[in-house]
Amino acid sequence: MTSTTTSPKHVLVAGGGGFVGSHLVDLLLGRGDTVTVVDNFATGRRVNVAHLDGHPRFTLVEHDITTPLPASITDRVRFDHVLDLASPASPVDFATMPLEILAVGSTGTRNLLDLCQAHGARFFLASTSEVYGDPLVHPQPESYWGNVSSIGPRSCYDEAKRFSEALTMAYHRFRGVDVRIVRIFNTYGERMRPDDGRVVNTFVVQALLGKPITLHGDGSQTRSFCHVSDEILGLAAVMDGDLVGPVNVGNPGEFTMRELAELVIEITGSSSEIISVPLPAEREGDPLQRQPDITLVRSTYGWEPSVSLRDGLALMIEHFRLHEAL
Repeated sequence: MTSTTTSPKHVLVAGGGGFVGSHLVDLLLGRGDTVTVVDNFATGRRVNVAHLDGHPRFTLVEHDITTPLPASITDRVRFDHVLDLASPASPVDFATMPLEILAVGSTGTRNLLDLCQAHGARFFLASTSEVYGDPLVHPQPESYWGNVSSIGPRSCYDEAKRFSEALTMAYHRFRGVDVRIVRIFNTYGERMRPDDGRVVNTFVVQALLGKPITLHGDGSQTRSFCHVSDEILGLAAVMDGDLVGPVNVGNPGEFTMRELAELVIEITGSSSEIISVPLPAEREGDPLQRQPDITLVRSTYGWEPSVSLRDGLALMIEHFRLHEAL
């Protein structure tokens, strides 16, 4: 990948206590940036950033971004970049926190955009492949407008992110805010919440506990899984680069759910059996397939994933064995 050299920045990361956010914070600090994490820990976890306690260029602020940030933060420093990764993003969250998700994707994003306008900062929106819904075009390029239900069980997240994108572009066009938008595809790895309902961690936990691995239906649904170490490099390339976006960042390698389950069992050495169960009501509208077209990010920045699903799962499984109380 072509590297982008930047001078050290002061970066605010909303949602920096989350799975992807905390890994991105590590990358930013590792390259010399100063980082302020803002998180209300509704779904993020303090343990994800506990190793940064005492770091001279790291500040943690517990705050809900649906309320404007206090002047004690915004007046103390001038931010160069503001990163919005602050939304709950799992099926469990869709079922239990729909109003919070809608609020953070509207009021929360707007508060961060207002901060960017005041500071002359670049705004970076972590959007999602969920804006494509259950796609009728495969793989999904950025030009595809999607096939999304505005009233289904997933709509709180899908529509919140679609609105965040629209709001971001309105601030860009009409208020001159410098913005970048990425659409993140299925990402997995260390620091995922074991119980958040996403398929990779669900299968890993079931296998490690020796419980049956539960496929919805026949397991022929597909996803494209990107290890978090690859994902954050793609996010950083877009954040530092010239493309406004949206830009797909994900791994185009496509696997069925049954293939994923079999690989998890092989790597864990588990005796778990694979069983088929009906799709729960809260999972209505789950896409049948998902695969990113990464032509844009590859041709512009030279980014593409390098970690195989087998290698990434091995890293994640080892982390869960060592650090999660299963």
